Amino acid sequence: MKLKEFVKHCIEEDVKNGDHSTLSCISTDKKGAAQLLVKDRGVIAGIEVAKEIFKIYDDTLTFKAIKSDGDLVSNGDIVFIVEGSSRSLLTIERLVLNVMQRMSAIATLTSKYVEKINDLKTKILDTRKTTPLNRFLEKEAVKIGGGFNHRFGLYDMIMLKDNHIDFAGGIKKAIIKANNYKVANNLKVKIEIETRDLNELQEVLSHGGIDRIMLDNFNFEDLRKAVSLINNQFETEASGGINLDTVRKYAECGVDYISVGALTHSVHNMDLSLKAI
Repeated sequence: MKLKEFVKHCIEEDVKNGDHSTLSCISTDKKGAAQLLVKDRGVIAGIEVAKEIFKIYDDTLTFKAIKSDGDLVSNGDIVFIVEGSSRSLLTIERLVLNVMQRMSAIATLTSKYVEKINDLKTKILDTRKTTPLNRFLEKEAVKIGGGFNHRFGLYDMIMLKDNHIDFAGGIKKAIIKANNYKVANNLKVKIEIETRDLNELQEVLSHGGIDRIMLDNFNFEDLRKAVSLINNQFETEASGGINLDTVRKYAECGVDYISVGALTHSVHNMDLSLKAI
């Protein structure tokens, strides 16, 4: 249903009262075929989404997948072939390309992070730093790339960040209020709290009442100390400016998770094209 609504809004944005370029020169009965060509290298993502977009727009189109989501692809590879109304193919091609280029870029970058630490216990997480209304696609791309989803939105986890703590009057007050809120509203969600240094961590450990501790912008020495102090009492997550050059060093400190906003907010689209055949 979410994808159908997404496609509906995209068509309204792009087509409105008609694709006049296509309508002006392509006859109603014209049939054709097109193939998705890769002009880049990376992890392909969004094939199943593309299949559904074609189906939603015109269910008479036939779709043949040659690659699968998560496959490594390189320049010249053919991902799928789609056949049917030439008008439909021309009108919907840009939406399919926009979705797949971005999803593939996210999956590719995620796979690079995952590969750096694939022999360690640490898992790579995404964040909420996503394109508004495209989050469901971007988080799916992270999973295709081998990563894991953090909370999907504000509603499926209580996450006490620095501003929440400051506005609530401190760490202890924020934790107490969060737990009281859970009880009052019969919520079955985890509580995560952000700590900015070892002093804040000690305060959290002395109180408890949470499920995961975010260790934000810790240096490697302090991060190792933090993991030792937590001693598996709670889940641990490192965050803050972690990149491909540093991710392994952070993972080697023993954290359960590393969250990387760059997976979704700083990617360059994979070069793909839909060409008539």
